Amino acid sequence: MKKTGFLFVAAVCLLVTFSISTYAQTTHSFKELKGKVVDSKTNDALIFADLVINTTNIGTITNSDGEFALKIPDSLLKETLIVTHLGYQKKELELSALNNNSKITLIPAITELNEVEIATYKDAETLLKLTLNNKSAVYNNDNTVMTAFYRETIKKRRKNASLSEAVVQIHKAPYTSVRKDAIELIKARKSTDYNRLDTLAVKLQGGPFSNLYTDIIKYPEYIFTPEDMPLYEFSFDPSTKISDNMVYVINFKQKPNVNIPLYYGKLYIDSKTLALTNAVYSLNVENKELSSQMYIRKKPRKVDVYPTEATYRVNYRTKNGKWHYAYSNILLTFKVNWEGKLFNSVYTLSSEMAITDWTINNSNEIARTRDKMIRPTTILTDEASGFSDPKFWGEYNIIEPEKSIESAIEKIRKQLKRT
Repeated sequence: MKKTGFLFVAAVCLLVTFSISTYAQTTHSFKELKGKVVDSKTNDALIFADLVINTTNIGTITNSDGEFALKIPDSLLKETLIVTHLGYQKKELELSALNNNSKITLIPAITELNEVEIATYKDAETLLKLTLNNKSAVYNNDNTVMTAFYRETIKKRRKNASLSEAVVQIHKAPYTSVRKDAIELIKARKSTDYNRLDTLAVKLQGGPFSNLYTDIIKYPEYIFTPEDMPLYEFSFDPSTKISDNMVYVINFKQKPNVNIPLYYGKLYIDSKTLALTNAVYSLNVENKELSSQMYIRKKPRKVDVYPTEATYRVNYRTKNGKWHYAYSNILLTFKVNWEGKLFNSVYTLSSEMAITDWTINNSNEIARTRDKMIRPTTILTDEASGFSDPKFWGEYNIIEPEKSIESAIEKIRKQLKRT
């Protein structure tokens, strides 16, 4: 059965926790800018817009409301903010001209399908194979240390049951290396209502690692193995643009005669470098039994657990002609049926991780800090006290919380005050 970055574990009264390590943070003076990115014509919020400070690797991404928050060291306040989004023209703004409630408008890119360039490739599958084999030329092949923000939520139907947030450092191995990436936990907080989870403990296998494994170029084995490629149908969609560059769009889905659960979605490939810029895809969960085997490690005998939705997204950024992992999110919905119970339970597990800064590091630091690394099976333990401090994250950049997350954090703060 195909590997998957997430593993859903159902077990009666099974709770596993690991301690959170918090390291000292160097304090610098900074300014925080908040705002919203919207379509210039419709005024619709633009989700997953990418914001990076020019000449640096500091950046963030807009949330599901199109909103962002960016902490900028005082030494960089004269720099330029670069805003990009798939299907839109790039926009550059002087940071000094932005206020704490800026509205940034992006103009849709007008793209005509270039039949000549598309015809350069025999078919969409050929283009994808070239992209997967192109990692040595266009992806970052240095050891890098990436600072990232990770958020994970568990909901039972529409009510929040767990909220976890963390700042981590990713020790990213070169794309040409077979060595796995490592993750170091810097700062974290978590609050879980175990009563809302009933007697069913829900465990996310890997936490931040799950999002890291969506990096298709580094970890193609989670979706496009040599054995699986012939089981897919590939086709071209109309091209689009990002940062004024044409982007090929490839549709993929499993062939009609294939019964095992595979993925379907869209891949976005830069026409100049043949680098994967974005991917949006889902697992075919029509076969309940087989799709559940991809996520369920173990469960009580009297319960059926199966996914009803499994969607993934990964974005890449480019710097000095080299691409690297920048953001990913995962949304999983599971239905839980207990024998003898009239109603079922529905759990939604969502997570996202954004790279907020990075630096090349070809020293042997990974080996020296190995004792501080977290394992792929680590679960963040409860550290709810962090929610009582509005300045908990300090100078670290985070993904601006969407409205439902803001509401959840406010409820946690009120609970902490009462106790």
